[in-house]
Amino acid sequence: MTMLVEDAISQATKTWRRLGVDEEAAQEMAEELAADLDAAALDGRDVSAYIGGDVDSLAGSWAVERGLLSPHPRSKETAAAAAKGAAVPALAATIFWWVGWSGVFDSSYESLVTTLGGGVRVDVRHYPDPGIPVMWVGWVVCVLAAFFMVRRAVAGRLDRLLAPAREATVRTLAKALPLIILAAALIAGAIGFLTRHLFEYYALIGLPIGLVGMLATVAAGAALVRHRTCPAMEFPAR
Repeated sequence: MTMLVEDAISQATKTWRRLGVDEEAAQEMAEELAADLDAAALDGRDVSAYIGGDVDSLAGSWAVERGLLSPHPRSKETAAAAAKGAAVPALAATIFWWVGWSGVFDSSYESLVTTLGGGVRVDVRHYPDPGIPVMWVGWVVCVLAAFFMVRRAVAGRLDRLLAPAREATVRTLAKALPLIILAAALIAGAIGFLTRHLFEYYALIGLPIGLVGMLATVAAGAALVRHRTCPAMEFPAR
């Protein structure tokens, strides 16, 4: 079946749009492709023969040659952007955890009271620790902030790189982020629990380790999403 010039241009434009090529650049390439195909038709060359029968490969390799796409999935850049976006919420969550764990706002106390008979009585006063609700509320705020900041950081980074399948990556990441953030929180909690019981007098060492664990989990999750939504592309040369 003979392919028409209009069909080839339409299919190539759809391929560029699917790969995330900028609309203006895609329009420019479509015009160039139309001119090439018209010139080939004047020379008596069939459209299918000119493009090699594979419009998708032609469109992809052309975009790569022009620097509009990278043949690599940009997983490392995605991971770095996700970690950067999660840095502030993760640090805040760590601080809120310390507030709840340390009892810095707890006004409860124990005191020794001497009785009239000369004995000593321990006077214990327990009050609700306001640091606990502050910690929980802070965590909720941090989770919401992490969701939007990570998604925004990854989307911005991929946009600047003109990376292919940007929209697909961001959509999938938005769906996966709740689980990724939950996994990061569980890992940080496990680190805090272990350090508190293994290093009783040095339990604060768990704070920086937990922070690194959260950021590494978010980065790894974002990189996995990127890898699944945009595997490495292989295009033959034009």
